[in-house]
Amino acid sequence: MNKETFIRENCPDRRGTTCSKWDILSSKYGDPDLISMWVADMDFKAPEEVTRALRKKTDFGIYGYSLTPDGYYRSFIRWEKERHGWDVNRDWIRFAPGVVTGIFWCIHMLTNPGDAVIIHMPVYYPFHHAVEDTGRRLIYSELVNTKGVYTIDFQDFEKKIVDNKVKVFILCSPHNPVGRVWTEEELETMLAICKAHHVTVISDEIHHDLIIGSRPHIPTATVKNGGYSDLIITLTSASKTFNLAGMKNSFVIIPGETLRKKFDALVLNLHEDTGNMLGYYAVEAAYTYGRQWLDTVLSVIRDNYEYIRNRIQNELPLAVLSPLEGTYLAWLDLSGYLGKADENGMKHFVQEKARLAVDYGQWFGAGGNGFIRLNLATSPLWVKKAVDGLVLASQT
Repeated sequence: MNKETFIRENCPDRRGTTCSKWDILSSKYGDPDLISMWVADMDFKAPEEVTRALRKKTDFGIYGYSLTPDGYYRSFIRWEKERHGWDVNRDWIRFAPGVVTGIFWCIHMLTNPGDAVIIHMPVYYPFHHAVEDTGRRLIYSELVNTKGVYTIDFQDFEKKIVDNKVKVFILCSPHNPVGRVWTEEELETMLAICKAHHVTVISDEIHHDLIIGSRPHIPTATVKNGGYSDLIITLTSASKTFNLAGMKNSFVIIPGETLRKKFDALVLNLHEDTGNMLGYYAVEAAYTYGRQWLDTVLSVIRDNYEYIRNRIQNELPLAVLSPLEGTYLAWLDLSGYLGKADENGMKHFVQEKARLAVDYGQWFGAGGNGFIRLNLATSPLWVKKAVDGLVLASQT
C-alpha cells in the first residue's frame, strides 16, 4: 500500500470519538477548534491484524479471567531480537499497565521519601511527577542545546549525583521531547557514572521503534555487551509503536535477579500482575504482523518532518527545529518570535494566532521555555495547517 492510500484509509477524523487528543481541547485549552498537535498519540488506525485479532476475541463473547498467551511473550522477544538485536530472556519480563505507571512503581520500589532521583531536562513531564508526587527529591541535569542539537553535560550529571546522593536515574531513550537517539558512547558514559555511584537506572524506551534518522536505537541493557544490565530496569510498550495506548499494557524488563525479586515483592503488595485480556492479543498481533504497517507509518512521519523542516527554514527563519532522530515529536524553538513574552504571550502566539494545541516547552522543565512540541504522527494535511498557522502568527 502506498503512503497516499494508507493515509486516506487509516487517518479518520477522530473528533467526537471521546479520544483525549481531540476531544479534550475545550477543557484543556479552552478552545475546541484548535488543531490538535499535542499528546503523543497517533491519528493512524492500528494494523488491521490487530483489529482482526480483537474482533475474533470479542466475537467469542466471553470476557472472563484469562491467562497470558504464550504468543504475547514470543512475539515481543522475537521483535526485540530482529528489530534491535536484543536477546530478551522470558524470565526477565514483567507487567505494568503503562510505562508511566511502571516508573512510579519503580520509584516506590527503589527509593524512600526524601531520596534523590535525577533526570535530564527538558524531559517528558511525567518523569517530574513520578519524583515529586511520591515525595522524592527531584534533581536535574540540564541538557546542552547547541543550535537545536542536544548533548549531555556529563560533568554536571556526575556532580549532581555525588552532591545529592542520588539513588535513581530515569533515562529517556530515545529522548522525548528533544528527539535524540543516544549513541552507545553516550549511554555507556551515563551507565559508568551510575555504576560508580550505585545509582539504579530506569530506562524509558517506549519510543524505541520510532527511529526517524539514521542512528539505530541501542537498548540500554545491551551496552558493553550487557555489562551494566544488573543496574537497569527497562520499560517499553507497543503503545507508541502501534497506537495501542488504550490497551493499558507495557513490558518491564529486568535482567538482574536482585532487582527482579524487589519488583516481584512490590507487585505482590500491589496485587496487580496481569493486564487486560484484549491488550495481550492486540500486542501479540501487532508484533507478529505489524512490521510493514510500521515501516509505512515511519515513512509518513519522515515526510511530515521533512515538510515542516523545509518550511521552517524558508518561512520561519528565526525558529529552530531540533533534528528528529527518534520519536514522532518535533521540538521547535519559537523564542526568536516571542521576545520577552511570558507564558500568556506564548499562548497568545500559539493558540490564538497560530490556532494550535501543543505541548508547551515549559511543561518539560528547565530549558523548555520558548519551545513547543508538535506531534507528527498524523495526516500531512494537519501538519500543513499547523505550519500555515505558525507562519501566519509570525507575520501578524
